[in-house]
Amino acid sequence: MGTYADTVAKSFQLWAESGESCPEGTVPIRRTTENDVLRAISIDRYGRKPVRHVRRDSSGSGHEYLSIDNFILQHAVLFVNGDQYYGAKAGINVWAPQVTDQYEFSLSQIWIISGSFGHDLNTIEAGWQASLSLCDAMHFLNEQPIELSLVSPDLYGDKNPRFFTYWTTDAYQATGCYNLLCSGFVQTNNRVAIGAAISPKSYYNGRQFDIGLMVWKDPKHGHWWLEFGSGLLVGYWPAFLFSHLRTHASMVQFGGEIVNSRSSGYHTATQMGSGHFAEEGFRKASYFRNLQVVDWDNNLLPLTNLHLLADHPNCYDIKQGRNNVWGTYFYYGGPGRNVKCP
Repeated sequence: MGTYADTVAKSFQLWAESGESCPEGTVPIRRTTENDVLRAISIDRYGRKPVRHVRRDSSGSGHEYLSIDNFILQHAVLFVNGDQYYGAKAGINVWAPQVTDQYEFSLSQIWIISGSFGHDLNTIEAGWQASLSLCDAMHFLNEQPIELSLVSPDLYGDKNPRFFTYWTTDAYQATGCYNLLCSGFVQTNNRVAIGAAISPKSYYNGRQFDIGLMVWKDPKHGHWWLEFGSGLLVGYWPAFLFSHLRTHASMVQFGGEIVNSRSSGYHTATQMGSGHFAEEGFRKASYFRNLQVVDWDNNLLPLTNLHLLADHPNCYDIKQGRNNVWGTYFYYGGPGRNVKCP
């Protein structure tokens, strides 16, 4: 995999390509418009994920995950459990997957998890997310009238992959939100805009771009810090936000998630990652590389007791490997609807 070094580069943020940053003592915040709020399910739910409920996967691994009423959350993830975790790190390949429904999104992220998958679930999440463009969403609404209040609150207005964060301490019921849309995450960096478009992105059979993400727990104050790119500290989630994550995480996940609304009566064609299956490999499938976890003393460690989960492998799958250049890595994703995924 050493030959891959010449065709992998770092992505950053579209707004900062000119070298722009905010004045000292301030941070960049993506402007919230009236249209953003109108797209929300409700004012109370603006900036939050829909309420989710526990489901158990069908692979027999006993892994639990969350679903949304009337929608299906589908995953292709690698996860570790069975230990105490104080953070995680990975390089995440950036794409602009096709999203085909106004209810849906496609994301790739790191999950820091503690608690049960019931109402006490604590999570910290960071990665990139894509949703339907505003033009496509309006076309969809014209073709299929629905209640405007139900349009996805995650719609950013274009197809660009967006850097995002999320947190919850009660399984998405009443706490937490995306980015800076509620109090919680404390941003300290004036060069990184949470919610901003990531640029450049990867192209099929072309040059690949990725972002580095790391989340770790400060042993002194207990806060969970977020690092973006090469050593840029974005900010932190204060320890007091959480119950179980106030001490440590019990699970870490890496990978992709999509929402399948089945709005036309069949599986969505919303893509995960590049929109291509894991077996296609480098420059075609999306990847995570150099996966590590953080121990109590802030040491980065290789993964142990790892598991793979693709809950709908004919739609989106995952394939793991290891070598001296990328450490633990995996390819993942898929096209969604196809002859084997009706």
